Amino acid sequence: MSNSPLVNYTRISPNKSVMSNKVNTHIVIHHMAGNLTVEQCGSVFSSSGREASSNYGVDTKGRVGMYVEEKDRSWATSSREIDSKAVTIEVANDTIGGDWHVSDAALNKTIELCADICKRNGIKRLNYTGDKSGNLHAHRWYASTACPGPYLYSKFSYIANE
Repeated sequence: MSNSPLVNYTRISPNKSVMSNKVNTHIVIHHMAGNLTVEQCGSVFSSSGREASSNYGVDTKGRVGMYVEEKDRSWATSSREIDSKAVTIEVANDTIGGDWHVSDAALNKTIELCADICKRNGIKRLNYTGDKSGNLHAHRWYASTACPGPYLYSKFSYIANE
């Protein structure tokens, strides 16, 4: 299993579960609830006290960070089941609060990253159904949170179709 060639920055988090046979069939998109660079997001996930991570992060400039290799389970959704079969992506917000907007650069790079993940993992089609029957999921389905925020969540069909 490979990792994305789109990565601009790598800082592997201790907050992960090493897996010997992970098969990635899903993508879960989150938002950072802040305007963090990929380096700052990597720093947040580097603390073992945080007990959280994601496979990738995308900042407002469209740069990609990797924090957990795709072969391993990130600690992202509060669900061991979905994290064990998903690649997780944190996306930076360029507006704090409100609809938690993300930049066009971040949205476009997230779409490019999703396409790359699907291609490398043999996912024939990214499918957003609005519930867990599809393979594009939202963090809010697994924890008491508004993540990925109203703006990014409203773009899930667009992301899947692109």
